[in-house]
Amino acid sequence: MSKIPDQESLMAAHERVAPFIHRTPVYTSESLNKIAGANLFFKCENFQKVGAFKARGGMNAVLSLPAEDRKAGVATHSSGNHAQAVALAARENGVKAYIVMPSNSASVKKAAVLGYGAELIECEPTLQAREDTLQKVIDETGAILIHPYDDYRIIEGQGTAAKELIEDINDRLDYILTPVGGGGMLSGTSLSAHYFSAGTKVIGCEPSGADDAYRSFTSKELVPQTNPQTICDGLRTSLGRKPFEIILKHVEDILLADDAEIVAAMQLIWERMKIVVESSSAVPLAALLRNKERFAGKNVGIVISGGNVDLKALPF
Repeated sequence: MSKIPDQESLMAAHERVAPFIHRTPVYTSESLNKIAGANLFFKCENFQKVGAFKARGGMNAVLSLPAEDRKAGVATHSSGNHAQAVALAARENGVKAYIVMPSNSASVKKAAVLGYGAELIECEPTLQAREDTLQKVIDETGAILIHPYDDYRIIEGQGTAAKELIEDINDRLDYILTPVGGGGMLSGTSLSAHYFSAGTKVIGCEPSGADDAYRSFTSKELVPQTNPQTICDGLRTSLGRKPFEIILKHVEDILLADDAEIVAAMQLIWERMKIVVESSSAVPLAALLRNKERFAGKNVGIVISGGNVDLKALPF
């Protein structure tokens, strides 16, 4: 698709992907509410297929392809969760998938991609290497590019998580907080809030060691990610141009948290909610706890983006 998703296309995307994904639960925690001083509603995409919200966008993108375009297969680059999403969506639809992954991707994520039957191509852990390797794969195979975030089909798929959250929490949400890396989730969430819950403000949350979205939002000019230094492997990528355009129009703010705060928030979720979440998923709670006065007494939706962690390398 060539234009920003509208209300009808978001609704159509939700209908399209619904048979292939989980409608994930919304959890609450009295102890976390007390710590935060707010009413928190966690949209648990760690229980999604492939263990992350990315299943939504990947499935929507593959399902949106005409039959003729599917014949040559699909290709993408990703550090893990989008890789798994495209691999699964391709398998479910009988499409060949070529997945470029940086060599330092989590082993659990590489294993999952192979388990879904995709062809995995490793590259050096830089954005340039990812893009160059992906282009080579596309040139050699003719596969259709499914960009991890700079794609309106991905954005509208990711927006279905917030649509469900809004539907499931009948009381109006004052805020929805999501992590931001490439921007697919944040931009999709902001569109869902705009169309389905106009009074809800959307805030992106980002590691301070990978703050290109914050700098881009502040300067109103797209600032590339150069040397990200954060535990959050899913948020080390650069903000995409298409998400940025939507974020500037529909997102209230972008807040930061440092890695120590993120690890502490991750541990809180594990201990208090008894669920497995990855570090990227803990960034919104970390940012909220850093800015408690802003959210005091408010109803806050938090998208838990995923739960794919290497249990041999936990940060706490």
